[in-house]
Amino acid sequence: MIKQAEKIAILGPAHPLRGGLAAFNERLAKAFIEEGREVKIYSFSLQYPSFLFPGKSQFSTAKAPDLDIEVCLNSINPFNWWSVGRKIAKSQPDVLIVSYWLPFMGPSFGTVLRLVKKFSPNTKLLGLVHNLIPHESRPGDALFNRYFVGPLDGFMALSKKVVQDIKEFLPAPRPAHFHPHPVYDSYGPLLPKEEARAQLKLDPQGKYLLFFGFIRQYKGLDILLEALGDPRLAQYNIKALVAGEFYEDEAPFRQQIERLQLGDRLKLYNDFIPEEEVGLFFSAADLVVQPYRRATQSGISQLAYHFERPMLVTEVGGLPEIVPHGKAGYVVPPENPKAVADAILQFFEYDKNDLFKSYLQAAKKRYAWPAMVEAFDELLIEIPEK
Repeated sequence: MIKQAEKIAILGPAHPLRGGLAAFNERLAKAFIEEGREVKIYSFSLQYPSFLFPGKSQFSTAKAPDLDIEVCLNSINPFNWWSVGRKIAKSQPDVLIVSYWLPFMGPSFGTVLRLVKKFSPNTKLLGLVHNLIPHESRPGDALFNRYFVGPLDGFMALSKKVVQDIKEFLPAPRPAHFHPHPVYDSYGPLLPKEEARAQLKLDPQGKYLLFFGFIRQYKGLDILLEALGDPRLAQYNIKALVAGEFYEDEAPFRQQIERLQLGDRLKLYNDFIPEEEVGLFFSAADLVVQPYRRATQSGISQLAYHFERPMLVTEVGGLPEIVPHGKAGYVVPPENPKAVADAILQFFEYDKNDLFKSYLQAAKKRYAWPAMVEAFDELLIEIPEK
């Protein structure tokens, strides 16, 4: 019988911050609560200084979830790190899970972890590592990563690639487990395609691709646009929905759209998509396309699973682990617009949706949140009692 941690603290983004990391931490907290655990989230009072944040806003306008969330951590104030570390230690949780995705957070998280380790020595310290090696490297990344991993007792990674990255930073072995990103099931139900398209004012009989999420160079929107310009796709009148906020200069993308004459086959929703509208885009689409140059794993894939939409991903990071070729969709070589176009054409030409649907429905159950809770319990068993 796995000994369960009854009192859990989670350190990482949560409401009123927006985005996939906040959604993940909140859903993980709910999963633990559903299993009878006590959970508190410690979120950021300042996540990024405004000059470092590329988007329009860091904050959500959605209603606060029914969770115990304390907004307290300032990522750039060392005096605050001391205060938050002492605060968490005083609560004496059985386990502290720190959600990590960027070396910039290494100094604040690493300091809080060391303080909890000192003042609450029985608390087990776990890193929930979404990403360790950043997609866009900066000076100090390796130093900050080492500072973060130093005090941790164990790690949970969402891709096998990240497990390997973690091990490269450890001076001595520590438990590091892989568990796939669970399916996001908090964005409402799958809608009939016709209903979703009517709400978005789309052609009810059209053929639609979906590129979803904030836009950065490594996510390869330019590769999708180049593929969409393939004359074969134009002949089939295949269209694309691009739903997400630009975190890059959008001028080169606009120029590419004009050069390829994609104006009438592309709909840009250039803003952060609120939670209540996410389901519209996935329900309206036929195929979700992720032509990433680099990746570890992706919450977009798990949204696609929830809405039972096949995917086209590139063979980078952990994406092929989540999207097996020929079962959940297609895996193509990275930075290859022709390969992307070939797969898209095959999907629509041979009407592959029904082939993928049964696999997607079965896989949804394997990626349920209770399995993630169980994975954490199994990880904790490998960590000696303090």
